[in-house]
Amino acid sequence: MTLQAYLVLSTILFTLGMIMFVSKKNTIAILMGVELVLNAAALNFVAFGYFTPSKGNQLDGQVFAIFIILLAAAEAVVALGIALAAYKEYRHVQADELASLNG
Repeated sequence: MTLQAYLVLSTILFTLGMIMFVSKKNTIAILMGVELVLNAAALNFVAFGYFTPSKGNQLDGQVFAIFIILLAAAEAVVALGIALAAYKEYRHVQADELASLNG
């Protein structure tokens, strides 16, 4: 595959993630959209790291991708904890109906 193919795939992932992030009302679906956006960024880092010639260090893109995956995992844990707490309190996880969480 060429760099252009990876960038097209990354653009498709990013677009799908943003559509899910903007259009869904369920908190879990919004989190899935955020994960797609983060995976698109990780794919970009790995593709540019692979196709860009660098002197000495060939793992720049992969290292950034690992950091993005770790950040996504931490974000998922915290957000799912909040979603579970909201479900326990309100018996639903509809993001537009959780306005009473504002402090």
